[in-house]
Amino acid sequence: MTKPKVLIIAGPTASGKSRLAIDSARAFNGVVINCDALQIYKDIPIIAATPNAAEKQMAEHRLFEIYEVEKRGNVVEWLNLCVAEIKRCWQEEKLPIVVGGTGMYIDALINGVTPIPEIPPQIRAKASSMTLGDLYEFVQQNDRQTAERLHPNDKTRLTRAVEIMLFTKRKLSEWFAEPLVKKLPEADFKVVKIVPPIEIIEQRCRIRLDNMIAEGVMAEIGALVKRGVDESLPAMKALGVPELSMTVKGKMPLTEALELAKLHTRQYAKRQRTWLKNKLAADVEFSEPYEQQSEWLKSISQRLYAA
Repeated sequence: MTKPKVLIIAGPTASGKSRLAIDSARAFNGVVINCDALQIYKDIPIIAATPNAAEKQMAEHRLFEIYEVEKRGNVVEWLNLCVAEIKRCWQEEKLPIVVGGTGMYIDALINGVTPIPEIPPQIRAKASSMTLGDLYEFVQQNDRQTAERLHPNDKTRLTRAVEIMLFTKRKLSEWFAEPLVKKLPEADFKVVKIVPPIEIIEQRCRIRLDNMIAEGVMAEIGALVKRGVDESLPAMKALGVPELSMTVKGKMPLTEALELAKLHTRQYAKRQRTWLKNKLAADVEFSEPYEQQSEWLKSISQRLYAA
C-alpha cells in the first residue's frame, strides 16, 4: 500500500520558499501549511513576511495568522495542529505542503517529539503568571541540568519547562531522555530544501529589511509597542523588532537600528542555513533562491511521484 505523502519545503529567510510552496500547490493539487513560528501570529504580516491576500488567493493556506501576538506558541501545539491539517488534506485527496524555516518544527514533524502529555490550561496559566526570575529559580531548584541548558532570559522555554514539571512531577531532562514518538509514522515525507550561498542570502536579507521599512513595518512595530506586548513574547523577538522598537521608543536613530537589524538577520539566516545544510536530509536540494525556475517543479515532481 502506498504511504500518503507530505511535501516539506524548507529554506532560510529570503530564499523564495513561500513562492515555491504556492507554485507547488498549484502544480500538484496541494495545500500550503505553515511551518514558521512567526507566521502563525496575527497583526505582524510585514514583520513575519506572511503571505499576503493575493498570494493566499493563488493557493489554499492553512495555519497562518491564527494566534494573537500575546499567545506564547510552542512546537507541540503547532505539531498537533499541523498533523490535523495534514490528515485533513489526505481526506480531501490534496497534497499537504509544509513550508517554513523553523528547524525545530520541521524536525518534530519528521522525527517525532518527546512524549510529554498535554498540559491543562490552569497549569499553563499558573506558569505564565510567574516572573522571569521565579521561573528560572524554579527550574534551577528542580532540574539543574535543564537550568544549565536554558538562558536565564529565555522566558518561553523556561515557562514551558515549569509547566511540564508542575503537571508531570518529573524533570524536563528526564522527559528528554525518553525515545521520540512520531506523530505521523504513516507519512512518506518528501523534503525539498533551498540552500543558496550565504552571500546571496545576506544580500536578500538586506533588501528584505529595506522593503519592510517601505511597506510600513515601523507602524506595525509601533502598534505592538503601544499595545504593551510583552517583550519576551515571540512576536517581539522577531527579526528586526527588538532593534526597530528602539527607534519607535526614541532610543536609537532609524539608520543605526536598521543596520543592527540587518546584522542580526544575517546571523540568523546563517544559522538557519547551517542547520538545513547539516541536519536536514533532502530528496531535492537547490543551491540558489527560487525565482520561479520552471525546472524546479519538474525535479520535485520526479521525486514526489517516483515509483
